[in-house]
Amino acid sequence: MRIKCVGAGIGLVLGAVGLSSPAAVAASGPTGDSNIHISTRYAAPGSTVTVSTTACGSETYGKGEAEAGGSFHLFSGDREGVLTGEFRVPDGTEAGGYTVTLKCPPRVKVTGTYQVGTGDPSGAIDAGFGAANDKGAQLALGAMLLAGAAAGGAIKMRRRPAGARP
Repeated sequence: MRIKCVGAGIGLVLGAVGLSSPAAVAASGPTGDSNIHISTRYAAPGSTVTVSTTACGSETYGKGEAEAGGSFHLFSGDREGVLTGEFRVPDGTEAGGYTVTLKCPPRVKVTGTYQVGTGDPSGAIDAGFGAANDKGAQLALGAMLLAGAAAGGAIKMRRRPAGARP
């Protein structure tokens, strides 16, 4: 009987995770080009943006061109096969989306986008789990986990021997 209760609890948890996974994936949206990584993707005027790529393979040098920031060079990074470079977003750059283009021999070209904001924080914080204004999936997952924990606790209390109850 104890195995049934443990199995039911595990089934509830796996069911909650399984039901919330498609919502989390849909909320996160597309991640863009997998061969380019832009850090900080949301930059402020005057800040430095670092760009790295694995698209160049074993090359040790490449060039980059930022729509707001100009030309920059890519050199070997900390990891094998990764080229890294950085540029500065000029002061006075208007808020909006900008493109960065990376080129390396022989004829490899990848592009990515980054956002330039005002630098003044406003609105909700993007913590990485879906859009900041879409709380439906988060609330559903939390409610299911709490309900599963409550059900597991009730089953455990009910199954205790009479002498073990406080």
